[in-house]
Parts: sequence; structure tokens; C-alpha cells
Amino acid sequence: MELENHKRKKTRENLSPTFSSRPTSTRTIINQYFTSDIVCHILSYLDQFDLIRCSTVCKSWHDTIHSSHLLTLQYWKRKVDALGLSSVVGTVSESTVNKYLEEIAMKQHNLCLQNESVIVNQWNGCHSVGIDQFRMKMGLVLSGLEDKVMRIWSLDSFKCLEEYSVPKLELADFDFDESKIVGLVGTRICIWRRHSGKRSMSQEHAGTAVRGFCMRYIDPEAVVGCGDGTARVFDMYSRNCSRIIKMHNGPITCMALTDDELVVSGSSLGSIRVADLSSDQVAGTLRSAGPAGIKSLCYNPGSYSVFAGSTSGHAYCWDLRTMKPLWEKKIIVGGIDGVLRILNQGTGEITSSYVMDKNGMFMGRASSSSSSSSSNNNRGAFIEKMVARKLSGDVTTDIDRIPKDLRPPITCLAVGMKKVVTTHNNKFIRLWRFQ
Repeated sequence: MELENHKRKKTRENLSPTFSSRPTSTRTIINQYFTSDIVCHILSYLDQFDLIRCSTVCKSWHDTIHSSHLLTLQYWKRKVDALGLSSVVGTVSESTVNKYLEEIAMKQHNLCLQNESVIVNQWNGCHSVGIDQFRMKMGLVLSGLEDKVMRIWSLDSFKCLEEYSVPKLELADFDFDESKIVGLVGTRICIWRRHSGKRSMSQEHAGTAVRGFCMRYIDPEAVVGCGDGTARVFDMYSRNCSRIIKMHNGPITCMALTDDELVVSGSSLGSIRVADLSSDQVAGTLRSAGPAGIKSLCYNPGSYSVFAGSTSGHAYCWDLRTMKPLWEKKIIVGGIDGVLRILNQGTGEITSSYVMDKNGMFMGRASSSSSSSSSNNNRGAFIEKMVARKLSGDVTTDIDRIPKDLRPPITCLAVGMKKVVTTHNNKFIRLWRFQ
């Protein structure tokens, strides 16, 4: 079993370049005029946040920042200021520095989510029947589902960068990375090569053509939640179903994967279970069958927390290490009432709520310079810039006083650092920037 897991891990490393945090480009214009020592001297004037941003610009800057230990120097500088000392002498591991920087980033992120007002950019997703699902990563949003078209949008320019057609089959779920889009189409796994648009599809096998409801993947494997309560593991490149794990008595409606090869799945019967992909066995149960089905699942690797939302409007949280519940709330988090709510993930308490401000609905409008282009790769979007305000008091009792045009129902939601992206029944995509 250990040898099999080792091979699986090596295969994943060889086949997938997409999970590396190191940039792939090798040279920038500034490197043509300045030596690495001069670049290092210039970068030494930046704080830790700007250094992290610069380390993603190109491989040369990434190597310069890490080889000169600029982030470590920033770590000690903040320690000296915090302790009120003249100097600190010692060594520190890279993991300690990374953990420290992550803690600072999360503190700033949490403070931003308490702002009194938020800048919101809104544009039309150009889908004929609305947006049923979307995924956000790397400053990009992948949207689509029912209208047989998937689009990748830039959160910086709001342009549609790429567009892909879907076969005349039901697209149940999708996800993407730097090189490809992986979709669950009917009973098959479909892969679109980004930028080239080439598509490949796995074949149905006799006796295994069970409808899939949801899908998650970590190269080279994709896990599909099926209508018969099984999680089916596919090798995306050999296009074969390698394993079948029985997890529920009813259809699997949502899933989440962890880096430790665990799959967390929820069912239409309300149960949530955890399976170990290395042993193909169910490892535990977070929730037995309940009166309401599980609609969504999310895993936070930083806190080892599993979050779930039910069809009855309940939100749940468990600690995956102990598999014990942390809290349960009857709450709509970004739902049919159109209010964006921020929750404390440790307690489940609402810390802030937001809706559009009618006095700042249209601060200005900007049209992409390429909006007149008919090319899909340069599709422009008409952008509306708005302001959202923080609500005070009990939102539940005062909700009817807020006009419905200021709070269209939220159909999908994703959270990034200092930003939230939502989609709405009226086909619009909103980017909420918490400065």
C-alpha cells in the first residue's frame, strides 16, 4: 500500500505543474538593465506584503527574494519593533517565517471584512440562462453551466479571457487550473486544454454509467460523487475508473478534497462522511442522515474546519481532526435574501452584513477598451462601479425595509483575500473589494 501511495504521489508531481507557487516566467525587462544585487537592494525597501507580490512576478525575482532572505529580514524587523529591542540575533526556519506572514495576512483580511463600506464592481456574465456555478482562483473566475458555455473572467480587467463550448450533455460540475478545465459531463470526465481549446472525454464503461452530481480533482485523479451514493475515483489521463467507495445511501450532492487524500462528501439525505482515498475506506461520519439535504461543502486547510450548508438554511462546522461539531446555525449566508453576511468561522456568529447602498449605486461606469471586439478572447464587459454599506442591527427583522433591487438573490459565492465574488439570478457577477 505504501508503494502504491508513493507511485500515486510521484505521478501527481510529474503530471501536474499547476500547484507550484513558483512563477514559470524566467526574465523581466528590469533584469536586462540591473544586476541581481541591484534588484535585491531595490526590493529590500519593500514590506513583506509587497515582497510576496513581487515574488510572483517572475522566477528571477522569486529566486532573488528567497535567496537573499528578504522575507526573513522582514520577520526579524517586525519582531524587533514588537519587542522594543535594538536588535535580535538568531536563525529562523522558512516554515516559521511563512506561518508568521500567513498570520499577518489573515489579520489584515479579517480587519478588512469589517469595513463600513465596500467597493463593488458588477458586470454581465453573458450567460443566456444565468450562472449556476463558478470557481475562483489565481485572480480568475470560471462561470457557466446550463447554457452549455463556460467562460473565464479576469478579476483585474473584468474581461472574458477564454470561452469553451460544452457537449450536448448535462454539465454537472467543473473546476480549473493553469493548464486545463475539468468538467463532469453526464457520466464522463471531460478535459479542456486551456488556450488551445482542445477537448478530451473519458468513455463510459459497461455497468458503471451512473449519473454524477459533483466532482473534485487533484492531479492525476478526479473524484465523482454519484447518484448511487458512491464516490468513483478516475485517473484523468488513462480515463479509467480505478476505485469505487460506497459512502452514502442516497445521492452525493457535494464534495471537498484535502491534501491528505481525504474526501468529504454530503448527500441528499443529509449525511456527511469522510473517506480515505489511500485505503478506499470510510474513515468517519460527521453527520448522520437528517431532515434536510446537504447543498454545499467547504474545507479550510488552515483551521482543519469543514463547513456545510443544508437545503433548510442551516450552516454547520466540524473540526476534521477530531470529527466533532464546532457549531450549527440557522442562517442564510449569501442566499435568497441577497444579503452578504460575514461569519466568524470559529463560533458561527455574524460579524457583519452588507447590501448595495442606494445613494452610491452608480459611482461611475467604465467600459473595457476592447468591448467592441467580437473575439471571445477579448470580450469586453460593461462595468458598473457601486458601493455596498454595512448594515447595523438585526438584519432579519429589517430585511423587508431594504428594496429588493438592492439585494438580488445570491446564487454562488467564493471568498479570496480581501475580496468576495458573488453571482446572481439576474446573470450578473459582482466583485466585492474589502480595502
